[in-house]
Amino acid sequence: MAGKLYGVGVGPGDPELLTLKALRLVKEAEVIALPGQVPEDTVAFKIVEGAYPELGKKELLAVPFPMSKDPEVLKSYHDAGADKVKAVLDQGKDVVFLTLGDPTVYSTYLYIHHRLVAQGYETEIVCGITSFCAVSARLNTGLVEKAEPLHVIPASYQIEDALKLSGTKVLMKTGKKMRDVKAELLSQGAEAMMIENCGMPDEKIYRTVEEIPEDAGYYSLIIIKENKDRREE
Repeated sequence: MAGKLYGVGVGPGDPELLTLKALRLVKEAEVIALPGQVPEDTVAFKIVEGAYPELGKKELLAVPFPMSKDPEVLKSYHDAGADKVKAVLDQGKDVVFLTLGDPTVYSTYLYIHHRLVAQGYETEIVCGITSFCAVSARLNTGLVEKAEPLHVIPASYQIEDALKLSGTKVLMKTGKKMRDVKAELLSQGAEAMMIENCGMPDEKIYRTVEEIPEDAGYYSLIIIKENKDRREE
């Protein structure tokens, strides 16, 4: 009988934000899969290790993912990753695949999940605290109030029109586009704040658009609020 695959969200960075269910599944798991070449070097590993120091004693499975938008390159890696996980499941072992934040939000885990679901394997997604909720809490402010909508936007793509939407905008996965994103925010007079590496030892908070560095790291998230006067109407 094949094992079961769990896609487990480990939260945004602070080990104390790991859920009780996630921690239990990690402790019970026979194999821990991590998205990277070297499991111990991944951010997800370090987060969970902070709450469960014995993590390194588990059987670890490296599942590399490329930083690429080339469809053929992505498909090749995703197929190979699914095959690696499948090989372990076929041994009758359960696999807990750790992923940052929540597995349902722009998660690399989903590429593996979709493939194995299609092949008939048993799977379960275990939610984690999302990065944008953690960032808002760290900034000591709410995301949305009253009838305000919330828009979660992948900022590595075109964002000009998205920034014109009403309500609160969350910009994720800015990556190498930070210079362009900052320029667009300044041109639109946006009211925004950003946290880089939220909940991690090297966390940095930027409370205005002007403060945001153009070379900010990959784990940077921007929250854009509507004009204050408009919110209070």
